[in-house]
Amino acid sequence: MQNCNSHTSNQARLFCIRMQLYAETPSRKPGNNPVTPYQRTETAVNFQAEKKLVLSFYDVLDSAEGIELSSVMTQFCASNMLWRGFHPFDEISGPEEVARQFWQPLKQSLTRLQRRQDIFFAGKNSLSEGGVWVISMGHLMGLFDAPWLGIRPTGKMAFLRYCEFHKISGGKITETAMYFDIPHLMVQAGQNPFPPQTAAHLVQPGPMTHDGLLFSDQPVSEGEKTLAVINAMISDLGQWNSVLSLEDELAQTWNDDMIWWGPEGIGATYTIERYAKQHSGPFRASFSDRSKTDHVCRLAEGHYGGFFGWPNFTAVPIGGFMGMPATGKAGEFRVIDIYRRAGDKLAENWIFIDLLHFWKQQGLDILNRTTQIETS
Repeated sequence: MQNCNSHTSNQARLFCIRMQLYAETPSRKPGNNPVTPYQRTETAVNFQAEKKLVLSFYDVLDSAEGIELSSVMTQFCASNMLWRGFHPFDEISGPEEVARQFWQPLKQSLTRLQRRQDIFFAGKNSLSEGGVWVISMGHLMGLFDAPWLGIRPTGKMAFLRYCEFHKISGGKITETAMYFDIPHLMVQAGQNPFPPQTAAHLVQPGPMTHDGLLFSDQPVSEGEKTLAVINAMISDLGQWNSVLSLEDELAQTWNDDMIWWGPEGIGATYTIERYAKQHSGPFRASFSDRSKTDHVCRLAEGHYGGFFGWPNFTAVPIGGFMGMPATGKAGEFRVIDIYRRAGDKLAENWIFIDLLHFWKQQGLDILNRTTQIETS
């Protein structure tokens, strides 16, 4: 087998690693017992069958167009799959409907679509629901050649930030949470839907360490460390009632040079001090009656981990968030968080928040308002 660490291009190295993954994964043949999805040894947890399924799904999905997309979805997904996406898609049942409502219109608008993965890992859901999930995060890049959701095309490259959680059972994808930053795409098209944000607008890069594609097995102990610090962070930050200062509270679970890659409307921020000033402090000051954290899935593998909720929590805006006034209405926060651990603390965090859904609950349909301004 070719040495994947040789001095080759990134694309050649990625291809080599995938081929090793495919070769090392036992095949599913008629009459054979299925591969056990969660095989733990002293040093590694084997999620190779689930990873192979999702990578194969992406290979076929990314090259399919039009009506082909429906057959691809039915090939890899259960007939009763549940798909969760950001506003205006929300929940969709069944693979054919996912193809019709989401993938076909998206691919008609972002032509020559490429999936540019930055993070890929898998794990067993640590919460009561259980199951094995595979996570992919990065950008869907294409040529923005036709309107999508009323957003005007540019004829230029455009990046749609995405993160997907796929639940695998019986050799099929049974659930998907696919969160994507529509406002970030709108800004690229010159249709900024929000007031000036507190942090920076960027096409966000992947991990600083460039090691987020976990195609091979990872030591069990590393995933356990990552999950432990994520759980500790949730315990600290999820309650908003620490006796410590905000910066001291953050320093318990975050490295000082942390990077928080936030969604459009909030932005990205660097170091504990700036994160406290540019997001966490203003965010806490803008809400009351925050509910407890409620996740559907939370897991880690190696130095990477994350979670999603539907919603993660609810809170009542009391004024100031994103420059908006108080409404007195509780709103849902649908969130995906992906983390990289360095040492004993968290170093990077990629966040997806359905801000369009949140503000629609407050009585403001930002997507519709922004896209209709120039057509009314």
